[in-house]
Amino acid sequence: MHPLQTLIAQHKQGAACGITSICSAHPLVIEASLRHAQRHNAPFVLFEATCNQVNQDGGYTGMRPADFVKFVHAIATRVGFPTEKILLGGDHLGPNPWTALDAAAAMDKAEVMVADYVRAGFQKIHLDCSMVCTDDPEPLPEATIVERAVRLARAAEAAHADVGGAAPVYVIGTEVPVPGGATEAIEGLAVTTPEAALATIEAHRAAFVAAGLSDAWTRVIASVVQPGVEFDHHSVIDYAPEKARALSAAIEGVPGMVFEAHSTDYQTPDKLAALVRDHFAILKVGPGLTFALREALWALDAIEREWIASDLQAHLREVTLTRLYAEPKYWKRYYTAQSDQLEIDLQYSLSDRIRYYWPDAQIDAARARLFDNLRNNPPPLPLLGQYLPHALKALREGRISNAPNALVMAHIEAVLDDYQHACH
Repeated sequence: MHPLQTLIAQHKQGAACGITSICSAHPLVIEASLRHAQRHNAPFVLFEATCNQVNQDGGYTGMRPADFVKFVHAIATRVGFPTEKILLGGDHLGPNPWTALDAAAAMDKAEVMVADYVRAGFQKIHLDCSMVCTDDPEPLPEATIVERAVRLARAAEAAHADVGGAAPVYVIGTEVPVPGGATEAIEGLAVTTPEAALATIEAHRAAFVAAGLSDAWTRVIASVVQPGVEFDHHSVIDYAPEKARALSAAIEGVPGMVFEAHSTDYQTPDKLAALVRDHFAILKVGPGLTFALREALWALDAIEREWIASDLQAHLREVTLTRLYAEPKYWKRYYTAQSDQLEIDLQYSLSDRIRYYWPDAQIDAARARLFDNLRNNPPPLPLLGQYLPHALKALREGRISNAPNALVMAHIEAVLDDYQHACH
């Protein structure tokens, strides 16, 4: 049985256990997650790549599925984390990166992508064909979504037959924003109805069986629904258990399946724990971790301004903002504010579009110089306490060194502690 199936079986038997799904391709987030798993002696850690991050065309990371596997495993080897304890998933796998094409062409590319993910060793596959292509009606009929999801499941099963190994497990359902999160302020948020959730599961089950994929259906572990959690640029909608009570109860009678909750970033520890208790046992987090990364980098930038001679400073924040204005392609369709408010959104929006810019050569050079400055001239404890109290606590407890990268990862790990609290 797949480790995720074992976990879900324990949950179905009454254990309030879940799994954090870490959706990030930033090396410091990956490393922090592995070190956090080491610290808590976790049986495994789950990383997911989205269809936009990683695909056969390179995605916005420039990585194909096999590249992402090598990337994560290289970090694990350096950290000393066993690669066999790493589970990899593909999120929103479907035609989303190619919606500018007609449906036939987009689905052809989606088939290649899903097969590439499975051949590369990804074991958790979220089938999401809810995106509208150029010749599709809007909204897309559920029957079409299901038909396309089954087509991709068939491609995944064929790829697994070629490479062998552990058979993939699947996630269905699409009641979430498109990859990347909400694009505008949230004025209202409807919880998925129990009837809709169960109808989606039954439609997929029937289609899998009709397509000769009965065995694959036994490996469908979750359905994505909207439990009533989301965030936009400036606010968070917190989980309200009473609003999701009927939805939560609906999955109890479905063997082998739980719900998967997306956009759980920025929920409080108790809200995350309530989600797991209520059978939203797979918690996706992405921007919340890179938001913490940005917080830590800005904190180090502030420390540098107070501690390092002005002619040696890296000015990471200034360099980053300059590059954001010069290359607006990753944020321009999301932020409509002007002047000072735009500068606030670029840096502090909870949707964290700044995460797309960390690989930029000029920004990374400034980050490297900042780290060198603070590694060569470590700041005193009071400055760390002022700007990075979570990292200072880890330093005082002897869990980390005062190296800049260690300070950043300790700040990220503080977010992961909230998920640890919820899932265990």
